[in-house]
Amino acid sequence: MKLNELNPEEKRVILEKGTEAPFTGKFENNHKDGIYTCRQCNAFLYRSADKFDSGCGWPSFDDEIAGAVEKHLDADGSRTEIICNRCGAHLGHVFSGENLTQKNIRHCVNSVSMDFIETGQTTTVDGTALSIEKEKTIYLGGGCFWCIEAVFKMIKGVKEVVSGYAGGQVENPKYDDVCTGLTGHAEIVKVVFDPTVVSVEKILSVFFEAHDPTTLNRQGNDVGTQYRSVVFVENKDEVEIVQNFIKKIQADFSESIVTEVSLLTESGNGKFYPAEDYHQDYFNKNGHAPYCQIVVAPKVEKIKKKYL
Repeated sequence: MKLNELNPEEKRVILEKGTEAPFTGKFENNHKDGIYTCRQCNAFLYRSADKFDSGCGWPSFDDEIAGAVEKHLDADGSRTEIICNRCGAHLGHVFSGENLTQKNIRHCVNSVSMDFIETGQTTTVDGTALSIEKEKTIYLGGGCFWCIEAVFKMIKGVKEVVSGYAGGQVENPKYDDVCTGLTGHAEIVKVVFDPTVVSVEKILSVFFEAHDPTTLNRQGNDVGTQYRSVVFVENKDEVEIVQNFIKKIQADFSESIVTEVSLLTESGNGKFYPAEDYHQDYFNKNGHAPYCQIVVAPKVEKIKKKYL
């Protein structure tokens, strides 16, 4: 791991667990979109979407990027310190019960402990260039696409949800063709999201909560390969991210997860085909239909209770 050189003030805070003076930090009033990173090792720590004005004099966040920080009680047991999970750099302290945001958490972080990468810019971690993108796309299939579409339309940071077909060999498939189960295509949704607002980990958490990934080619009464559990991504790094996520959550399921994970370019003819117009935004347009009331609505309520 390559560590950045620190100036005397950064050493005092990051290595000696000091605190910068309140209302002096360069990021206290920063409202740009992007990612806050560790000043010492460049690890991603916080999203701009989770930053809020607390009035305390230091940058405040009510959530961290999953796995980014560790929390430890101070030696006197009075406060909880937060450090970078990658290099151990001192960041600040975390507080709860202040009712400043809905999450009721405040990560109080020293500006000198962080750098900031604005959306559209690139940073380097251990020699690998990483860009902060405004949009990412993932393709998810877990039974009828009406269900998955309805769920993701509620998630903050999701910019677009399109029902469609992918993974098969037939070009320009129609709904009736896909329903035969002979095209190789799955009913999926294209989810476009802002990674500075919602993480891919949360996208995957919602997806695996919204369907049963242990049933092969089936979701409830919807049976056939077109209803298989599948995740299509656009590059090999994302394949590994999804596979590692599945390994992490496997213990939460009594049966093996059978979700297919692959590059869209390697699945069938490698294209996503939008479904017919009447399938788009189906639940919002047909919420009183029996299928929507019996199948879709319970999934929507389940996700609302857990993630909204």
